[in-house]
Amino acid sequence: MSLVARIFLSKRAEDQRCILCEDKYFILSHNVKCITSTVTSAFCRGFVVFKGDFMEIYQLVRNISQGYLPNVEEVELLLRAEGQELSYIFEAADKINTQYNGNQVHIRGIIEFSNYCRARCAYCGLNAENKELARYRMEPDEIIQTAKEAIDAGYKTIVLQSGEDLWYTKEKISYIIKGIKALGDVAVTLSVGERDYEDYRQWKEDGADRFLLKHETINRKLYEKLHPHSTLRNRILCLKQLKQLGYQTGSGFMIGLPGQTTKDIAKDILFLNRLKVDMAGIGPFIPHKGTALRDAPAGSNEMTLKALAVSRLILKTTHLPATTALRTLNGKDGQKAFHVGANVIMLKLEPYKYRRLYEIYPKALGVEKSIREERAEMERFIESMGKEVAKGRGDSIRFIERL
Repeated sequence: MSLVARIFLSKRAEDQRCILCEDKYFILSHNVKCITSTVTSAFCRGFVVFKGDFMEIYQLVRNISQGYLPNVEEVELLLRAEGQELSYIFEAADKINTQYNGNQVHIRGIIEFSNYCRARCAYCGLNAENKELARYRMEPDEIIQTAKEAIDAGYKTIVLQSGEDLWYTKEKISYIIKGIKALGDVAVTLSVGERDYEDYRQWKEDGADRFLLKHETINRKLYEKLHPHSTLRNRILCLKQLKQLGYQTGSGFMIGLPGQTTKDIAKDILFLNRLKVDMAGIGPFIPHKGTALRDAPAGSNEMTLKALAVSRLILKTTHLPATTALRTLNGKDGQKAFHVGANVIMLKLEPYKYRRLYEIYPKALGVEKSIREERAEMERFIESMGKEVAKGRGDSIRFIERL
């Protein structure tokens, strides 16, 4: 774009103030060079001229921070930002996160209890057509016992995740939910894919608090190419049913799927806002050798961080995790996520003999440690970043406001 904005400087260079936002030292703090009259003395009477998108991005970020809902093109503009513009977006997202969610990071424990799956997702190593993967199922009582160990170690949220495995009937999942809820004041999140409305209803009645069902991409053609067993319409229907039943509902999408555009990502973010999600997982695509996309390039960590930051600007109170996929591609970017809007992290809880088999994408497991040791290590990591470890269940602010 060819937008040019002129910002008048007061006569005292040491008291520079942007007349659009009134931010003192705006010019100096963003290292913007005055190309009309360089500030070299204490008395500058020139103008600072911005060429390109910076002033538009700056004003757009400020408006979004104050409640403005951007359109697709404006979200695209933010996602294409580089350099000082991107730094400004990251800083603004961090401020919004602190303002609305505090300085806390919530640690969730996730039990990946089965890698059987009826689905044929083109990107997922658990897909039904991957015949090279050794399959496993945890017994219901084994799942409950693992949850007990996690609760004893300090976890307040237990996430139950699996492939779409119908061996776990409505009744079996109900038994697991009730068993975990009997252990104390702990939130139970389900992530078991598309099921019948009656299943969702029964599990909510049994005490399930949250449900995570990622939409993956809002581009219908791309979605149905990647999910030959499903339709985007049905996925959205399931999400609406979960909302209707009163679940704290989470969704999310991947960055870097073959055929995905920046506009698609912008639409994904705005879809999360329309759905009013309580949590959203945004992570890079990572190819797996047991999938149709084995030779596709991995998604961009930088674009993932951009999408996370822009999502935080718009979804101010939504829980946003630093996803495992982001940390897998680059541990430093996983840490950076907490400074651009993320406020949640998930740690695996299932025994290591299962962890190496729950391979949606390839990843290293590291040295085997106990549930308690892994949590203590994560708490130290969070505190090393200047963050606080959240002590409560971490229910979403949207949910608390609905009560």
